[in-house]
Amino acid sequence: MDIFSLLVLLLSCRIQAVGAQMKLSPGTLTVLRGEEARLTCSTSNTHWTVMVWLLNGTAVLTISKEIGVLPSINPNVTAEKSSVSQGDSWVFVLKNTQRHNQGQVTCDLQGIDRKTASLFVQEKGSVRVIGEDKLAFKGQSVLFECQAAGWYPQPTLQWQVNDKKVSQGEYNISSEESGKSLFNVTSNLSFTAAKSSNVDCLASVSALPTPLKSSVRLTVVAEVVQEGDDCTVPVAVTASLSAVLLLLLLCICTVLWYRQRTQAKLSPQETIRFDQSVSGRSLVAEATRGKVNLGYSSEGPTDAVYNELIMETRRQEDFVSFHKVPDVVSSSSQSLHSENQAQVCLEESSKNIRRITTV
Repeated sequence: MDIFSLLVLLLSCRIQAVGAQMKLSPGTLTVLRGEEARLTCSTSNTHWTVMVWLLNGTAVLTISKEIGVLPSINPNVTAEKSSVSQGDSWVFVLKNTQRHNQGQVTCDLQGIDRKTASLFVQEKGSVRVIGEDKLAFKGQSVLFECQAAGWYPQPTLQWQVNDKKVSQGEYNISSEESGKSLFNVTSNLSFTAAKSSNVDCLASVSALPTPLKSSVRLTVVAEVVQEGDDCTVPVAVTASLSAVLLLLLLCICTVLWYRQRTQAKLSPQETIRFDQSVSGRSLVAEATRGKVNLGYSSEGPTDAVYNELIMETRRQEDFVSFHKVPDVVSSSSQSLHSENQAQVCLEESSKNIRRITTV
């Protein structure tokens, strides 16, 4: 009985010594989908001949101590000789890691020992703050919404205002899982606008070195300058108002200049029209040998009417001079006939010349 116990003790010590000669690192590896997964298997036992790598129980790569890496039917795996560790050390490389590769990775030293590590594959999605930059009055409540889509596992969402983390009690988070085992997360942040700030939404998983960030700008107008506070002048608003006022002033100046120029052009025309009117009336009075009723004013006569009036007066003057009654009359009948004819001509001319009274 004592001999049997001694044999068991010696065997267990031998197994522990052999086990201490083999190491697989890291014991847990987390990578993003599409990246490389690298695990190192090293041993100080010089009696090994074959090293086999298994992925979820399936042999994917074989290494011979004498030959090296043997050809594999899986082009997505390979191995590299490492000189960092003491003894024989090989680095197993899984290229373009996918979600179905997640599981157990085993290094098996044939006839000696085996070690297993855990591989986790995560998905990096997208993150964005809904909407564009916002403008708010001081003291107004402002709401921001952030969406993180296409992540695995569920990502961690965090808000920052001016690079300072916001307490988790100030925003809510809701998530849902899509058909491809991907998570979509939505978060709403509401706070009172105090001063102009940068608002950031960050999403991350453990395999992501730096969180993804989406930012918007909150501009607060009518800010009160206080001691110790930053004074942010809303330059965009001030510039817009100044441009509108300048444009309005330019329009007013243009209208005034145009009116003055128009009046300056109309003054010489009115003078010429007045001269034509006086000349026309003088000709009419001379032709009819009477007086013109200067008190009469027609309904808005134009230059064309005055010109027509002057031409008609000249024709009438020629007509009257042609039928002029002689000083010596041979008979009373002829005198009466000539007087009637002159009266008829004058009546006809009175029809053509508008309201001209002859004495």
